[in-house]
Amino acid sequence: MSRGTHRLYLDSFEDTYATTFAADVLAVDGVDVVLDRTLFYPTGGGQPCDLGVLEGPTGTLDVSDVRGRDAVHHRLPEDHTLSVGDQVTGTIDWDRRHAHMRMHTAQHLLSGLAYAMFDGARTVGNQIGAGRSRLDLRPVVMDETDVNRLRAAFDAAVADDLSLSMGIKDRESLIAEVGEERSNVDMIPASVQQMRIIRIGEQVDVCPCAGTHVRSLGEIGPLGEVHVKSKGKGTKRFAYTLDGNPL
Repeated sequence: MSRGTHRLYLDSFEDTYATTFAADVLAVDGVDVVLDRTLFYPTGGGQPCDLGVLEGPTGTLDVSDVRGRDAVHHRLPEDHTLSVGDQVTGTIDWDRRHAHMRMHTAQHLLSGLAYAMFDGARTVGNQIGAGRSRLDLRPVVMDETDVNRLRAAFDAAVADDLSLSMGIKDRESLIAEVGEERSNVDMIPASVQQMRIIRIGEQVDVCPCAGTHVRSLGEIGPLGEVHVKSKGKGTKRFAYTLDGNPL
C-alpha cells in the first residue's frame, strides 16, 4: 500500500471548504482503503481526523478513522467489499471539519501572539478538538493579567479580521524571514525543504502546517473559557474554547 494519495484540502482555502469528492480505490488492506485523492484529513499535527462516508458500488460506508501521510488509509467496516479500481464519492462531516478549522487557526493566532508578547514563548505542543483545544507554551510566566492581555489581543485580531494566506516556502527563505524558533522550523526534519505555510497578517504567525484552516479570522469568533495551568518548570498549558463553549 505504498502509492500516494493527493490530499485535496492542501491545495487552497477553497478546497479546504469542499465537502465532497470523487476518487478511485488504489489499494485495499482489510478494513483500510487507500484512495488516489481525498478530502479526509488524517490524524496528525495535534489535529484529529475527519469522519464521513464513502459511497460506491457496495453502498454507503462509514469512515471511522483516517491515518497516513503519503498513502492515506480510510478505515471502513469489515464488510465493505471495495476492490482496487472501484470508483467512490466521499463526503466529510462538515460540522466536525469546520470546528477543527476554527480551532486550529485559533491555535496559530494564540501561538503567534504569545511569542511576541511573552519574550519568545514557543508552542511546544498542541491538541485540537471540536469543542476545546490546548497549547503548551515554554518558557513563559503567565498570571491572570497576562492571560487577559492575550485574550484582548486575540479578540482584537479576530475583530480586525486579519488576513490569512497559504503558500509554499522553502526552508531557507522561511528562516531568513522569521527565524527557526519563531516558525518552529527547527522541529521539522532537515530533509524537508519545501513547506506549506499558513500566514496570519504580515508576521503575526508564519508557520509550516499541513492542517485545515479557515480563510478568515472573523470565522473564529472571540475566545470563550480559558484555563491555564503549569506543566512543569517554565511551561504553561493554555486550554481554550471558542464562542463561550464550556471546557
